[in-house]
Amino acid sequence: MDAEEIEAGRARWQARFDKAAKRDSEFRTLSGLEVEPVYGPSGDDPRFERIGWPGEYPFTRGLHPTGYRGKAWTIRQFAGFGNARQTNERYKMILAAGGGGLSVAFDMPTLMGRDSDDPRSLGEVGHCGVAIDSALDMDLLFDGIPLGDITTSMTISGPAVPIFCMYVVAAERQGVPVGRLNGTLQTDIFKEYIAQKEWLFAPEPHLRLIGDLMEFCAAEIPAYKPLSVSGYHIREAGSTAAQELAFTLADGFGYVELGLSRGLDVDVFAPGLSFFFDAHIDFFEEIAKFRAARRIWARWMREVYGAKTDKAQWLRFHTQTAGVSLTAQQPYNNVVRTAIEALAAVLGGTNSLHTNALDEVLALPSEKAAEIALRTQQVIMEETEVVNVADPLGGSWYVETLTDRIEAEAEAIFAKIRDMGSDGSMTSGILRGIEDGWFMSEIAEAAFDYQRKLEKGEKKIVGVNCHTASAEEPLEILRVSHEVEREQNRVLAERRAARDQAAVDASLAAMIRVARGEGNLIPTMLDAVRAEATLGEICDALREVWGVYTEPARF
Repeated sequence: MDAEEIEAGRARWQARFDKAAKRDSEFRTLSGLEVEPVYGPSGDDPRFERIGWPGEYPFTRGLHPTGYRGKAWTIRQFAGFGNARQTNERYKMILAAGGGGLSVAFDMPTLMGRDSDDPRSLGEVGHCGVAIDSALDMDLLFDGIPLGDITTSMTISGPAVPIFCMYVVAAERQGVPVGRLNGTLQTDIFKEYIAQKEWLFAPEPHLRLIGDLMEFCAAEIPAYKPLSVSGYHIREAGSTAAQELAFTLADGFGYVELGLSRGLDVDVFAPGLSFFFDAHIDFFEEIAKFRAARRIWARWMREVYGAKTDKAQWLRFHTQTAGVSLTAQQPYNNVVRTAIEALAAVLGGTNSLHTNALDEVLALPSEKAAEIALRTQQVIMEETEVVNVADPLGGSWYVETLTDRIEAEAEAIFAKIRDMGSDGSMTSGILRGIEDGWFMSEIAEAAFDYQRKLEKGEKKIVGVNCHTASAEEPLEILRVSHEVEREQNRVLAERRAARDQAAVDASLAAMIRVARGEGNLIPTMLDAVRAEATLGEICDALREVWGVYTEPARF
C-alpha cells in the first residue's frame, strides 16, 4: 500500500474516531508522555493492506476505531459450584468486586442433560460447576441479579437449548422483557465431537436445535448471541494455535451455512455469532492468533458468505487463560502464567476475558484465589496503560509475520476440511471429519508431539521439569460437600411433588410432536420449562425421538 492510500485510511479512521464515544481519561504514560490512540506507518508499507486501521476491514487491528479507549474489555469470570444458592453468592462477590459480566459453569450431570437424582449423576452433583435441574434453580442462581442489566455467558452445548429456555423463564419471572436480554450461549456442538465429548444426540438433531435457536433469537432477542463457537476446548485437548484457530473458524463457517440453509439473512444472524478462544503461554503467538482470527473471519464472511455490514463481518470473542498451562506443582507460579496469558489476550484485542485462578488445576477456585484472578485483570486494565493505544504491536515485524503465518496455516486446514466433504461445503467436511476421527487424530498428534518435547526437556515448565526446588506449602482448596447432592435431590423431589404433573406431561407431549415434525422447538420447550419440567425430562423426551450418539471406536 502506498503512502497516499495509507494516509487516506488514516483520515477515515480519524473521522470515525472523532465521532465515537470515549472513556473520560487521561491517555498518557506513567511518566506523563501523551500517546496517540493508534500508530501506523508514515510512508509506503506493502503489508498495510492486510493490517489496516482499527475499526476498518479486515479488522486485523480491532473492531472499533477507539480500541479500548471507547470501552475496555468485559471482565467475565467463569464460576459455578455446588447448588444454585452457593453459586449466586459467588456471583454477587464477583460483581461487587468489579466484575462486569457473569459466566456460568455447570456440573457434569447438567452438561450431559441429566437430573441430579439420575443414577448416572451419583457423586458428580455440584462438583465441577453448578447443578441446574429446573427453572427454579435458575431463579435461585440469579436471585437479586437483574438479568436485564447483566450480560451472562453460559458454557454448555449438548443441552444448551433447554438451559437457555430456563434462563429466559427466569428473566420472565423477574419481570424482564425477553427482548432486553443480552449474553451468550455456547451451544457449539461441533467442538463437542471434535474435543470435549459432551453431546446428547447425533450431529443432525443437534444442528436442528441450533438452527431453531438461531431463528428464535434473531426474531425475539436481537442482542443475544445464541452461539459461542469454541476453540478453547480444542486447544485444551492439545491442538496447536493454528489448529485451534482453523478448527474453530471452520465450525463457525458451518454455523453460517446452517443459518443460510434456514433462509436467514446473513447480515441479521451473523452478528449473533461469537467466539471463545484460549490464551496460551506463548505470548506473541497468541496475539498473532487473535489478530489473524479477525482478519480471516471478516474476509470469509464478505467474500464467501456475502455479508455486507461491518457487524456481520466482525469476529467478537471471549478469551480464557489456558487451564492446561497451570500446574499442581508450585501452584503460585500459575498467577504469573495467568497474568502473561491475560495480557496477550488484551493486546490481541479480546472483547471479554476470564482469568483462571491459581488453584483451578487442583479444584474449583477458592474465594481468595478467585479474587486474585479478578484482580489480575484489574491491574492490567487500571495500572499498565495498555488500554491507551489500539493494537500497540501492530506493525511489529515479528507479530505481523506470525499473524501471516498462522493465517496461511489456517487457510491450508480449511482447504483440507472442504476437500473431505461431499459437496465442497464446510459443513459437509466437518461432519466427515468427525465421522472419520480426523480432527481427533490431528489434535492427538499435536498433543503427543508437545508431550514428547516436554519429556525430552526441549520444552520447559517451571516447577515441573526445571527449577523444581520449592519452599511452598500445601494449598487450602475448595471441596464441595456430598451434602450438596443429597440436598439437591431432596429439593428436586419436593418440586416434582408440588408441580402440576398433567401440565408437565402435556407440554412434553407437545414438544415431542414438534420434534417429530418440522416446526421450531423453542416455544414448546419454553412451555415445558414454565411447567417446571426438569432438564433430564426434556432431554430424555428428545432422546426417545432422536436416539443417542455413541462415538465409534478407533484405534
